[in-house]
Amino acid sequence: MPRYFFNTRIGEELLLDPEGEELRDPDQAWHVARATIRELLLAEATSPHLLKAVLEVSDADGEVVLELPFAEVIADPSDDAPDIVH
Repeated sequence: MPRYFFNTRIGEELLLDPEGEELRDPDQAWHVARATIRELLLAEATSPHLLKAVLEVSDADGEVVLELPFAEVIADPSDDAPDIVH
């Protein structure tokens, strides 16, 4: 299974995910990214700078395969993703 890394960009700062997760494909990575953003927003509800953050999902080669703005997850709160177990 491919490994995906969920790095958070806030402005010029990039917070790296050193371990990543093995997932079956980019679609599953998208679902995990949405769930991760929701968890971070709930845990850090008093941090308004997170609304400007972007979750950058990269593969094992370091290529960014997905960029998901935190604000986009808030704007589309539909829970079309199944529960993801990390």
